[in-house]
Amino acid sequence: MKSGSYQMTGRWMAALAAMAVLWSGPALAQEKITYLFPSLASLPAFAPFTLAQHKGYYKAEGLDVEFQTGKGGVDVAKQIGAGNAQLGGGIADSVILVRPNGVPVKAVALLGGGALIAMTAHADSGINGPADLKGKKVTVVALQDTGYYALLGALASAKLGKDDIEAQAVGPTNVWKFFAARQVDSMFGVPDWVASAEATGAKIKIFPTDSFFPSMAQVIMASDETIAKNPAMIRKFVKATLRGMKDVMDDPKKAAEDFVKAVPSNAERLPEMVRTLTLYNTMVYPGQAKLGQMNVAKLTKLQDFYFNEKIIPSKGAPGDLYTDALLP
Repeated sequence: MKSGSYQMTGRWMAALAAMAVLWSGPALAQEKITYLFPSLASLPAFAPFTLAQHKGYYKAEGLDVEFQTGKGGVDVAKQIGAGNAQLGGGIADSVILVRPNGVPVKAVALLGGGALIAMTAHADSGINGPADLKGKKVTVVALQDTGYYALLGALASAKLGKDDIEAQAVGPTNVWKFFAARQVDSMFGVPDWVASAEATGAKIKIFPTDSFFPSMAQVIMASDETIAKNPAMIRKFVKATLRGMKDVMDDPKKAAEDFVKAVPSNAERLPEMVRTLTLYNTMVYPGQAKLGQMNVAKLTKLQDFYFNEKIIPSKGAPGDLYTDALLP
């Protein structure tokens, strides 16, 4: 009787172990994907992604995400189009710039209804809009960067051109350092750099570029092939990322505290991180009826600008540039 009990117990234990394997199998099977950032992953610009990774939102969707860094949004779009990564990011302009050249990518989510690029000026500069930039020095990252194109759009809104100002392409660090040191009059850049300049004590006026130009926010991009073959994966990634973005929108201070836990190199700059995410929360993320949804009117006007300025050789239908079908 005793040996029979042992035998029965052993059978039950084996059965339970087998069931545990069956139950745990799907939960442990994470789909591995690569996401390309257009710049350093440690930037608060990518807080929605960092928070989604740190808080396990991707894992909860069954995704094992590896982040890598590209060389700007256009490069990221090209890498995705070539199949070197499943997903990646850039400003909405990135898709407009590469699609006419045969790179098969689309935006699958827009991270905010505002503009990523802001025009800034010193509080006592007398600059109160694009018209006041005439004869002034302005920093941008590069002359083939979306920040520079936003500058051109701002100038055009005031019937000015590139020859009316002195644009200095100085890279992602000097773009704000030169401005903070008052070596230039204005800067066109992201909220991260605005907060960095303010952290030095600079008193700044901020002008979101979409108040005079159809400038847009970051997008998540995918190739036409990935959209066709693995829409479920994209939808899961977008859902988790938008959840991270919502965390910032709900409480920028708490989001910044979580962000520096995930990126300890920023821990000593917590007040700056709070300021940066607050700027995203007021300037970039608001304005969408549904999180992630494309603003087709702005996208169309933006493409028109690039075509009229002869930056792109041709225009496509807006539906060639984006899809909202994969939003959660």
